[in-house]
Amino acid sequence: MKTIEEINEKIKKGKVVVVTAEEMIRIAKREGIKKASKMVDVVTTGTFSPMCSSGAYFNLKPSKPRIKLGGGKCYLNNVPAYCGFAACDIFIGATALPDNDPRNKNFPGRFKYGGAHVIEDLVSGKKIKLRAEAFGTDCYPMKKLEMRLGLKDFRDAVLFNMRNCYQNYNVAVNLSKKTIYTYMGILKPNLANASFCTSGHLSPLLNDPYYQTIGIGTRIFLGGTIGYICWPGTQHSPFRKEGNTKEIQIPSQAGGTIAVIGNLKKMKKGWLKAIGILGYGTSLMVGIGIPIPIVDEEMAKFTSIGDEEIFAPIVDYSKDYPNCSSRILGKISYAKLKSGEIEIFGKRIPTFTFSNYTKAREIAEKLKRLILKGKFLLTRPIAPLPGGKLKV
Repeated sequence: MKTIEEINEKIKKGKVVVVTAEEMIRIAKREGIKKASKMVDVVTTGTFSPMCSSGAYFNLKPSKPRIKLGGGKCYLNNVPAYCGFAACDIFIGATALPDNDPRNKNFPGRFKYGGAHVIEDLVSGKKIKLRAEAFGTDCYPMKKLEMRLGLKDFRDAVLFNMRNCYQNYNVAVNLSKKTIYTYMGILKPNLANASFCTSGHLSPLLNDPYYQTIGIGTRIFLGGTIGYICWPGTQHSPFRKEGNTKEIQIPSQAGGTIAVIGNLKKMKKGWLKAIGILGYGTSLMVGIGIPIPIVDEEMAKFTSIGDEEIFAPIVDYSKDYPNCSSRILGKISYAKLKSGEIEIFGKRIPTFTFSNYTKAREIAEKLKRLILKGKFLLTRPIAPLPGGKLKV
């Protein structure tokens, strides 16, 4: 086995071999798994998809006189931020919406501005309006505060996402007779289209399905800069093998998630993108890339599995999803999903995706270049994700 320390030494000396997950598939087919595991040190992955359970927290520099935001109200560009902390800490969620905002009233169910847009505006270098109300105390006498702030004007600005990077996800369809509006997009009636939202063989957690190199403390690419996995994501559901077999099985359901954190002040425009989803609300497209150290043949095998071997469950979003039914209509490979057309119940229907595969590929390439230049070292996780058994 290779160790993280050995791979990092190669990075420092400029001798490391880094490839993307796409490239690893071709190398393994050409050279075989055993040889590929010796040739390659790191495989990079990427995803750029809506991740609703995202947000940012900020610490304000003290006003003169001081104001206690805790217990009061706070708005960023009219979007409510949570301030139930101490005097100067606030948190805004990606799906937060203004109570009354004409930008959100132009079309029923169309949401043009929310918490995700506040985050994107700040990362893009724009200033936002902060408006706060407090009840006032002897030590924090100010009761109202209005000011315009850019990212540099906050003492601290941190992206903290409590559930990102689903290992796998549903294929959404609509069996009803009416059009429905979902977080997976507009689904036409009578099984007329299908939506999916994962980058397939580039998806980070699918390249380490049993969390053997990814864990708490793993350094990642996040929003254009360095970030970290700080905890398992909410709704983390570890994949368990079916039956008593030593064969590699890839999760064909949602599976694992991660909570991530990073310095918002260092993030780059283009790697955090706000979107409005008709009939649902707002969300934040988040760019995440995770390096997979190829410490042995098993990790080489995981990272060489292509879209034709990765399957996603097909779920009816008109009835089964809203009613929390466990029924699935079948499973379909990402190779077929990405082809633009799939067959369900003998009917051929078009597919579309909310996951930007072009940007996912860019993230994997960017992370590869950072490692090759010695600007990104790998980390040894300090603890496993639930269901994982670390080998590094």
